[in-house]
Amino acid sequence: MGRVTASLADLPLRDDLRGLTPYGAPQAPLPIALNVNENTHPVPDAVASDILDDIAVALRDVNRYPDREFTALREGFAGYLGHGLEAEQIWAGNGSNEVLQHILQAFGGPGRTAFSFAPTYSMYPLIAQGTGATWVAGTRQPDYSLTPDDAAAQVERADPDVVLLCAPNNPTGTPLSLDVIDAVYEASRGVVVVDEAYQEFAPRDAASALTLLDGRPRLAVSRTMSKAFAFAGARVGYLAADPAFIDALRLVRLPYHLSALTQAAAIAALRNAEVMLGMVEEIVDQRDRISATLEALGYTPHESWSNFVLFGGVSDPRAVWQQLYDRGVLIRDVGIPGHLRVTAGTEAESTAFLDALASIGSAS
Repeated sequence: MGRVTASLADLPLRDDLRGLTPYGAPQAPLPIALNVNENTHPVPDAVASDILDDIAVALRDVNRYPDREFTALREGFAGYLGHGLEAEQIWAGNGSNEVLQHILQAFGGPGRTAFSFAPTYSMYPLIAQGTGATWVAGTRQPDYSLTPDDAAAQVERADPDVVLLCAPNNPTGTPLSLDVIDAVYEASRGVVVVDEAYQEFAPRDAASALTLLDGRPRLAVSRTMSKAFAFAGARVGYLAADPAFIDALRLVRLPYHLSALTQAAAIAALRNAEVMLGMVEEIVDQRDRISATLEALGYTPHESWSNFVLFGGVSDPRAVWQQLYDRGVLIRDVGIPGHLRVTAGTEAESTAFLDALASIGSAS
């Protein structure tokens, strides 16, 4: 038989998906890859050995389906998050994107709308569209921040079924105050999801939206193990919410969606949380070093509570991106005019980026 050469246009694709393109962060075999906000520090050897021991035990029963309710993992997440949370308030999935997809499947869908303030995480509209919801984008202040009154007014006008708040925001790194979250919740009739994927990189005294959960059954706070836990390849995300909210997600999840091996690896990583999070302080130091050096080079770094820095003052982002690429450094053009984004890596990786950028010339 000959090779099939049909295109998407030849297939009976859903009308609302025609013309769309899939998520596509560049993947290139460059020495320095600082484009997708990974934790570039490897898992410590002692922790890796502990995780492998647990996976080996799980393998003995891999012929059987895993715990459908991933009870031990939920207990582990509840203990890690604190704030008096119980396992019945926890949900998890294969990365926080699947957790968000569950939310959009349960509370969004055809005839419903999902809303966030642009620019924000590029997967939000893709997950909304993929689940049949209509995507609506609000606006931010010039510095990418939000005020309680303006955010609430925009939500009230849009009247969405699902509100997604990225805190700190990706791709800008902008912190989000609890006052804004509270105002948005009060202005909304739908569910409000606070995506705290980068919360561990915020200042230690920064309050989490977890403190707002009590008495707010339409509020959920999602997290990921991909960033601070250096677990991007394991694909583990989770959220905390009212038990009734969790029940809604059970209606749409696939049975046994978290493999026994995933559960075992994540439980072992949580058991070693203190060691796993030991690299966060170094990443924050590199983030702040990058910001200071970018400013010295004439660029405009934005305040960041995450593991990356968005910087402006780039006259030709595409050209600068290409020049860095040619020097073996991969960063991200997120589509914001005059801006690029770089992940804070190890000290050596951050140095390589800064040296490469300096070799191109200052912004001025």
